[in-house]
Amino acid sequence: MLRLENVTKSFGTLNAVDHVNLDIPQGQMVGIIGSSGAGKSTLLRLINRLWEPCSGKIMFYEDEVSAYKGQDLLDWRSNCAMIFQQFNLVKRLSVLTNVLMGRLRKHGTISSMLMHFTKEERAMAIEALDRVDIVDQALKRCDQLSGGQQQRVAIARALMQDPLIILADEPIASLDPISAAHVMDTLRSINQKEGHTVVASIHHLSSARAYCERIIGMKDGRIVFDGTPSQLSTEVVRSIYHVEDAEVELEHDAENLAVACV
Repeated sequence: MLRLENVTKSFGTLNAVDHVNLDIPQGQMVGIIGSSGAGKSTLLRLINRLWEPCSGKIMFYEDEVSAYKGQDLLDWRSNCAMIFQQFNLVKRLSVLTNVLMGRLRKHGTISSMLMHFTKEERAMAIEALDRVDIVDQALKRCDQLSGGQQQRVAIARALMQDPLIILADEPIASLDPISAAHVMDTLRSINQKEGHTVVASIHHLSSARAYCERIIGMKDGRIVFDGTPSQLSTEVVRSIYHVEDAEVELEHDAENLAVACV
């Protein structure tokens, strides 16, 4: 169980995350939706401890993650892998090397600087690439790949951390629809077959509905919706995205309005 208790993160006078309480059971796939500036990315960075909460607690089972320091904090970031919209790959290096970099936190300082990896780790990297259906690209430079392929490399790198939780910050926002579907299929497969908790901020309502068993809607730093895709009504969509127009068809216009607002 991942639990946030009254968590707040402020930047000056702006509460990017405002007294959020949230429980996420192990093995759940959760989509976070909301307009730009709603607090989605900030929430993920607080969970991973890339940013420090101003107040409140982040708990994982009985441990207070928000109090971790030193090696405990490094271990948590390894257990809570982040996938970013812009991939964060070293594009001049090969796909295989980028995936292997997911093991750097398991190495000492000198080994990490020299990027010395064992045969077992190389086998793990090949397995991770096969898991995301891109093993045939292992020896290519990352800058030779499409955006969707690069994002799958980033997912394989995250798997190399052997994480308990995968956090994905707008993982398909910059991808075409076919590449986006491949990436979301991969995340759902990892969630269902390997039991990893997946929490993703998602730009498109249709993807959130199609892939996530639970959807959290954020507005002005607060959680304003927490339910299943079937509970995401037209009225709720209007509220989350500050839409107050007349009639909105949920399957068509609401999606367009949400995207326009982002």
